[in-house]
Amino acid sequence: MCAVFGILGEYDPLAARRALGTLVHRGPDYCGIIEEENLFFAHQRLRIMDVQPHTHQPVQHNGVMVSFNGEIYNFKALRAMLNDRYDCQSEAEVLVAAYLHWGVDFITHLVGMFVIAVYDHGILHLFRDRFGKKPLFYLHDTKRFIFASEIKALKPFLKQVRMSDDALMSYLGFLAPTPPHTFYEGIFKLEAGCYLLFHKNRLTCKRYYDLLETPSASYGDESALLKRLELQLHEALELRLQADVPMASLLSGGIDSAMIAAVAKAQGVNLQTFTLGYKGFANYDERANAAQSAALIGVNNREVVIAQDDFIEAIDSVFETLDEPLNDPAAIPLYLLFEAISKEGYKVVLSGEGSDEIFLGYRQYFEYLDIEKAATLQHKNWLKKYFHAHFSMNREWEWYKRIFDDTLLFRTSGEKFTDLQKNMLLRRNVKDNDSLRFLAPYRRRFEASGHSDPALWYSYIDLQLFVAEHFLTKLDRVSMAHSIESRTPFLDHRLVETLFGADPALRYRDGISKSLLKKIGASYLDASILSRKKKGFSNPYMEWLIASGRIESILHVNTKTGLFKDEVLQEYINRASKGRFKQHVWGLYVLSHWIDKELL
Repeated sequence: MCAVFGILGEYDPLAARRALGTLVHRGPDYCGIIEEENLFFAHQRLRIMDVQPHTHQPVQHNGVMVSFNGEIYNFKALRAMLNDRYDCQSEAEVLVAAYLHWGVDFITHLVGMFVIAVYDHGILHLFRDRFGKKPLFYLHDTKRFIFASEIKALKPFLKQVRMSDDALMSYLGFLAPTPPHTFYEGIFKLEAGCYLLFHKNRLTCKRYYDLLETPSASYGDESALLKRLELQLHEALELRLQADVPMASLLSGGIDSAMIAAVAKAQGVNLQTFTLGYKGFANYDERANAAQSAALIGVNNREVVIAQDDFIEAIDSVFETLDEPLNDPAAIPLYLLFEAISKEGYKVVLSGEGSDEIFLGYRQYFEYLDIEKAATLQHKNWLKKYFHAHFSMNREWEWYKRIFDDTLLFRTSGEKFTDLQKNMLLRRNVKDNDSLRFLAPYRRRFEASGHSDPALWYSYIDLQLFVAEHFLTKLDRVSMAHSIESRTPFLDHRLVETLFGADPALRYRDGISKSLLKKIGASYLDASILSRKKKGFSNPYMEWLIASGRIESILHVNTKTGLFKDEVLQEYINRASKGRFKQHVWGLYVLSHWIDKELL
């Protein structure tokens, strides 16, 4: 786990090294730099696998340079396959050999999480992994092309900071800017499953992977599907349990983290687990359930408890870590948890991201499936007129309105401000369904794929945006801030493809969330764990924000910017104090903090 950074074109060596230095937390163990005329190609390394000096990056062979961030879990198998043609030992050397052997198609042979930079005699290729576990940002102006693992390394090369309007609107709608947008006008992010080609000052983006290309209905029999999924979950864990440094795992009271610990235990690995708690707000945390799970699985669990002061004091550091607004109040507790894990000496942590989205773990998935049926009503004009005449801020009103308007119902599990809510809040006109422009490329691919089951759309768009640009962004930044590599076994692409290739109804026909995973888990987990009601990663962020007085900054910033209508903004804040629209308001707080720091 590391950082990549490079410049093609004119550069100041001192400025380039200063920018690279902002990424040292991602790879404090070694810094490698190749400096040539119009080329600065660099790498910050965090040693996880094979900690010997010969594995340092960037690596070079026959004019090909490689620098990469991540883990190639099947690199030993690839090495065995390629060693009769190329002498390669480390992951990076295997990537060079694979590129020389297969060309850009080498990427399809990799199992892992990665951003890979390949420089080949004046041609630069940049690859981002299939589900966006690792980040890549870039800047292109008349003099140079610059790429980096985090935005902070690119900011020094901006002439001035301007806010991207597309980033703002997609952030309000979907918790995070949608690709390729970032909040910094001129800085872009590479989408998951894509690669960039830069040659002769020309930039081209291509897609090399799309989950929708998975053949449908490969598994129609539930028994065969369960056997396949169980085998693949074991394979995913076995690969991700490889490390030459201490490893731990997160443990909540839910099924996902418990399955990781239990399957690892079945493979002979007794993971140290960590659980987060909140002082004075035990009703939010899952310490009791996690302790019970740990006892039943037979692993040692440690509790990390944070208080209001810890949370408030960490806000500025976390927002600095994230670089740009991300509407996820769990980022701060998770940052503090990884800080504690780092102090214990662990450098790799397993986490359960992706399970809810691929196994249908959210209650609203089933609510959406029910509401979809209303589209088949023959006489619905009067219902359409009724909903248009009786506006409500509640999301359920919006759901039914879309059905009766014959427009797209599900717009990610992370949808927050709807277009109508934006129109009421912002001092500008926002047309209804304006946010669909951010979803349009994904929807076009889905409709052209031959897949039609709504639940597949739910999983697909959530993996593309809710997981890749929201959850995985948070996980990457807060873990790497403490030089910890986070691994997500449920997002092994082969396991996800198996679920996408199965009869879609197998995931939801019995009306039980995560039905398939629970059936697999019956061999590993006690029934008391499998039957627990889903709680999610909740925390008392709004209570603490209000008690600290920092929530007032939303109003102060709005006084200077005039971005929002005062009375509507105050209404949201009032409702948040009563437990409603809390994440809406948190998102406005995060945005206000960024605007105050960068624009005012």
